[in-house]
Amino acid sequence: MNNQPDSDTIFERMKAGELLRKDDPEYARFSEVVSRTIRLCVEMNAMATDVDQMRERLSDIIGNQIDKSTTIFPPFYTNFGRFISLGKNVFINHACSFLDIGGITIEDDVQIGPRVNLTSENHPLDPADRKTVIPRPVVIKQNVWIGAGATILPGVTIGENAIVAAGAVVSRDVPPNTVVAGVPAKVVKAL
Repeated sequence: MNNQPDSDTIFERMKAGELLRKDDPEYARFSEVVSRTIRLCVEMNAMATDVDQMRERLSDIIGNQIDKSTTIFPPFYTNFGRFISLGKNVFINHACSFLDIGGITIEDDVQIGPRVNLTSENHPLDPADRKTVIPRPVVIKQNVWIGAGATILPGVTIGENAIVAAGAVVSRDVPPNTVVAGVPAKVVKAL
């Protein structure tokens, strides 16, 4: 019998930013969720014929009802799904990928262009520990616009009203009311 409190489950530990290791006694629970998410993503991308179905199926994957004002165009990819939080009036264009083991929070009125990658997970530099996952949340604040093909890396917060230019690779927090561009992304304009 497991006498550990709920806060000690692998999912709660992941949310708290604890490293995810394959030798964790609860790793099988994590693997079950990943397998389910992969299967549901394949079904969603193959069968969703309109934005309502897409929203409904993605709600099943993330485990929370997505607001009717939010639109997701297929295909859409995620590896875990349970740690995605979407606000109201969010628009996610085609072929986006959300790696959400570390958590992805998208606030209201955010626009995300096609082929955008949000990744909230990384791996240690030490080759002996490379299969370990380091979860670090990505937070997209209200009224952000992320251009086509941009990549947001683990632990980054995009400030309110900011714009991430197409193709940018964002490795640091973006101040509110700015435009960032380039690889690595740098502030190029204040709004």
